[in-house]
Amino acid sequence: MSEFNMNVTPEIENLTEVCKEHSKIDPSLYGKYDVKRGLRDLNGKGVLAGLTQISNIVSKKVVDGKEIPCEGELYYRGINIEDLTEGFLKEQRFGFEEATYLLLFGTLPTPEELKEFSAILASQRQLPTNFVRDVIMKAPSRDMMNTLSRSVLTLYSYDDNPEDISLPNVLRQCINLISVFPLLSVYGYQAHKHYNLDDSLYIHNPESNLSTAENILLLLRPDKVYTPLEAKILDLALVLHMEHGGGNNSTFTTHVVSSSGTDTYSAIAAALGSLKGPKHGGANIKVVSMFQDMKEQLQDWADEDEIKEYLVKLLHKEAFDRRGLIYGMGHAVYSISDPRAQIFKRFVKQLAAEKGRMADYELYARVERLAPEVIAQERRIYKGVSANVDFYSGFVYSMLGLPLELYTPMFAIARIVGWSAHRMEELINTDKIIRPAYKNVLEEQPYKPLNQR
Repeated sequence: MSEFNMNVTPEIENLTEVCKEHSKIDPSLYGKYDVKRGLRDLNGKGVLAGLTQISNIVSKKVVDGKEIPCEGELYYRGINIEDLTEGFLKEQRFGFEEATYLLLFGTLPTPEELKEFSAILASQRQLPTNFVRDVIMKAPSRDMMNTLSRSVLTLYSYDDNPEDISLPNVLRQCINLISVFPLLSVYGYQAHKHYNLDDSLYIHNPESNLSTAENILLLLRPDKVYTPLEAKILDLALVLHMEHGGGNNSTFTTHVVSSSGTDTYSAIAAALGSLKGPKHGGANIKVVSMFQDMKEQLQDWADEDEIKEYLVKLLHKEAFDRRGLIYGMGHAVYSISDPRAQIFKRFVKQLAAEKGRMADYELYARVERLAPEVIAQERRIYKGVSANVDFYSGFVYSMLGLPLELYTPMFAIARIVGWSAHRMEELINTDKIIRPAYKNVLEEQPYKPLNQR
């Protein structure tokens, strides 16, 4: 019997050239037929393809009949993300569970509702008997997103009603996936570390009295020890990554696949495949790797002229991965600012001080300030450039001791909430209305403190 061949042979190389020769499309045809090459056009305006009330993004405001760029704003079910995060941080509590309730059900929970919902999530935070041994430990992948996708698809086999897409059943499935994503991700990494990297194996059980963020740190660390600040910032990161409109790649995928009537596990696996891409969920890894190269190349991290010179080399494809990009700078929608990055940055310095990494923080801050100047000088850009949420998230994850392999799964642990809300929305509205545009139709509403609801 011949062996399974995983090599690219000369024959495959030749056939690839034949494929390329007969698969090219004249770029002018996109303009001729007004076909968009992605979910946004050249000017950064979203390609309208559906309706959603889950979240809303504001990057421009109309002044005297003209669209003017403005400070970025993000709304979860009509509530400004600034107010939402400030609310639970001021009240010194975790926000993941509250934000999950808000996105799924469209309203802020009362204290009683939040307590009950948190208990539901905690009760679901367990895997089927022997799932870790029989699925996660078998043939562990070196890529945690593939491991996560495989685990999600395998959970289909453990579900008594996997094909039932009635709303109560889909909500049950979504809540279960939201609860177990931290386990699937961290256990998958532990298996990889043990079997592929020949390191010790740690499988800790989650604790029902802890928040999602606290359980992630507990599951990951051999001694299960973490500080309150670490848990608070990880919780904030999860809330900020939960949802970002219906037009991002993975959420759009969720809508498209859900519209076919397929099962929840297939829909979420498709979203995971989209998120894995370096142009979507893998961006923060690129930021961390770019800064690592930068620190090795710079003689003086405080020399702004030397930093600018390195940034110019990045744009000229002469440094790092030679792709011509300054990772973490710029966004498809935001121009003046990404509100998520602005919120995140307030706590990055605090964590850097606790971890003794202020020199790193100051380098990040300099690059954030200098990069827009360099880009404006070197490139013709159609809108402003600012730091996006990925600029600081990778740095935060590194200070939390998260391995690179878990950076994108952390994004998935957060975004499964948004995907679930969008899947429910798609199924609720399927065949009820014609959706000619991907447009937010929600109204803004004020945030109320938990004790006033």
